[in-house]
Amino acid sequence: MSTTTRRRRSRPKPRRKTTRRRGGGVLSPFWRLPRWARWVGAVVALGAGVLEGRESELVRPVAVPFDRALYAHWLDTDGDCLDTRQEILARDSVIRPTFSANGCRVTGGRWRDPYTGRTFTDPSALDVDHIVPLSEAHRSGADRWSPARRAAFANNPGNLIAVSASANRSKADGDPLAWLPPAWPYRCAYTAHFVGTKQDWGLEQDPLERWFTAGVRWVCLQEISANPERTR
Repeated sequence: MSTTTRRRRSRPKPRRKTTRRRGGGVLSPFWRLPRWARWVGAVVALGAGVLEGRESELVRPVAVPFDRALYAHWLDTDGDCLDTRQEILARDSVIRPTFSANGCRVTGGRWRDPYTGRTFTDPSALDVDHIVPLSEAHRSGADRWSPARRAAFANNPGNLIAVSASANRSKADGDPLAWLPPAWPYRCAYTAHFVGTKQDWGLEQDPLERWFTAGVRWVCLQEISANPERTR
């Protein structure tokens, strides 16, 4: 039996469609996205711009431009030769800390950073963080304070905590809307502490910050209601 072999014609490969704009030129990858994706990207970019710009002194005018030198720290307010940083390191160590020969500097201890959950034994790896950053306080009303009140705020133990230097620097001067601790279990306590400190010192919250922190605290309350054993 004979077999007839048919030769198939090779079809030319379809050319990849190139999106061009009017007047020539190839469109950027952004414009090749579906319309809904472009809208999402635009909204996210706008939101990021708003969050970044809302903390500038152009958006939130201040009586005096911020300068850390306006907030005297670290001070030895009780005359025991330990400045505020050393006092906080000694307070936050979970074991009895060790001190230098003259007793004026913490040289050892053990610290559990609530921002990351990591444990440290070297105090040089830690920063003492202002939970409400000095620049955030300045934008929120501290720009009108006296030098004595600014110094009291900068050295207030209730607004200070020993944390890893890297976590503190990633936070920079952001409020909870701009930054929350990487360790999820501490986010509720951090937000409550931030809001409480602002209230105690008569500092303002802008509308976005107030809305966001209220939302975080509401979610935290729902979690506590659903899992009451976690608070025991």
